[in-house]
Amino acid sequence: MPEGDTVHRLADRLAPAAGRLVTGCQLRVPGLAVADLTGATLTGVRARGKHLLMDFSFGPGEWTLHTHLRMEGTWRVHPAGERWRLPGHTARVVLRLAGVGGGPQVELVGHDLGLVELWPAADFQEHLGWLGPDPLEPEWDQGGRDEAVRRAAREPGRSIGVTLLDQSVMAGVGNEYRAETCFLCGIHPARPSGEVDMAAVIDRAAALMQANRRGPYRVTTGDNRRGERTYVFGRNHQPCRRCGTLIRQGTLGASGRPGEERIIWWCPSCQR
Repeated sequence: MPEGDTVHRLADRLAPAAGRLVTGCQLRVPGLAVADLTGATLTGVRARGKHLLMDFSFGPGEWTLHTHLRMEGTWRVHPAGERWRLPGHTARVVLRLAGVGGGPQVELVGHDLGLVELWPAADFQEHLGWLGPDPLEPEWDQGGRDEAVRRAAREPGRSIGVTLLDQSVMAGVGNEYRAETCFLCGIHPARPSGEVDMAAVIDRAAALMQANRRGPYRVTTGDNRRGERTYVFGRNHQPCRRCGTLIRQGTLGASGRPGEERIIWWCPSCQR
């Protein structure tokens, strides 16, 4: 599943389309089958954690198209009329936008999106107000970081691995950042949150995400070569880059609920 930095980079890539008039719209999900944004103006594209938000001005109203990539989702930009590079049956959102200065129209196409919602912009808190602070947003340095630390401390008996993936604590952290943060902090992901320095863990996760905000690849080791970019994530049975012990892989559930287990990786020597 894409993590917060991926969605922020996606928002950056789509942002130049802001200011254009929607000349055609298809929302290919049952709940929005009759919804139509044709005639609206795309006023902005932004990310909040792992969520992509497109804002539209439509007459006297303001609307937000909320999408989530989940595991396989992606967005593509095409000159209008050009053949799509992905199968048409995977398209969930198709937005045709007017050209700039008489130039060609473009299409924004969301394929295999895991979630598509359209709601009044004023309803943001109702839909996404539960999200924790986003370390890639300006609010992080304006009290967001302290709020994330406070939220992380609410359940001291919960494992640090589950706490890090809780989007209501800090928005945007996924499995890769969890694995790498725990390694760099020398903490096994199953260790209770109340036994660790949560402020240090939160700071490490935020720093990793911020360092990767603009880069084309996610790198936590400082080595951008293929296969060398992570310490433990995806490296089961490979030697630890620090001590040589073989990396191990297992699963960690969420509060004991069946079906919510996620893969974890750790070094048995560096993360006791």
